[in-house]
Amino acid sequence: MKAKMAGAALAVATVVMAMAAPAQAGPRLDRILETKVLRVGTPGDYRPFAIKANGAYSGHDIDLIERMAKDMGVKVQYVDTSWPKLMEDLQADKFDVAVGGITRNVARIAKAEMLPGYAPFGKVALVRAADKDKFATAQSLNQPGVRVIKNPGGTNEAYVLENLKSAQVSTHDKNAEIPGLIAEGKGDVMITETYEALHYSKADPRLAAAFVEQPLTPVNQLGFMLPKDDADYTRVMQFAWGLQDSRGELRKAAQQWLK
Repeated sequence: MKAKMAGAALAVATVVMAMAAPAQAGPRLDRILETKVLRVGTPGDYRPFAIKANGAYSGHDIDLIERMAKDMGVKVQYVDTSWPKLMEDLQADKFDVAVGGITRNVARIAKAEMLPGYAPFGKVALVRAADKDKFATAQSLNQPGVRVIKNPGGTNEAYVLENLKSAQVSTHDKNAEIPGLIAEGKGDVMITETYEALHYSKADPRLAAAFVEQPLTPVNQLGFMLPKDDADYTRVMQFAWGLQDSRGELRKAAQQWLK
């Protein structure tokens, strides 16, 4: 009986000590709040979400992450990365959040956290306006005479490798240069997402966005990607994202960048 009473007393004491201990954030959140710096990784080559030009960043995701950082009382420090190394760099702690038009999917969520989805999209094709009628079906893209230019890494490359095995596929490292190559006739097709195709087709009359009304893939969403090492940090980022939604900032960013 005495042993039971002693055990109960010890359990109560443990709970009291835990309640009295000062609350602490997780290690990543602690570091961000102490240094006042949020490290943001982005390939910076995907309009209209994040593009780096003349040393400065702009786009839908850039606006939102800057507002989130302001609410957290920290400043953004941008870190260059690439689509092939995006997950590797995130897990190597080179940055605290990845932005720039990142597709939410099982493979990524199995390894990282992702904030709520935005910008529903499907895979489409960016082609020359003169050739739009030529590419009316998915099978029309998968022909030996069709020159497809892809960017390495990411889900666009995955679609090309899986579905366009009969086409002439080449790789170009700089995603933002591929639309120009298509317009100049150095390639026929770029597989991308709805918003990027619409952006370039509006910017250059030589280009057209094919399959926008009936995408090549089921509708998916984009999301900001976080490391899984700090639940407190994830919770704060989810809260900061929710603030943007409740204040109408998500709607404003979409109207500015995605229309």
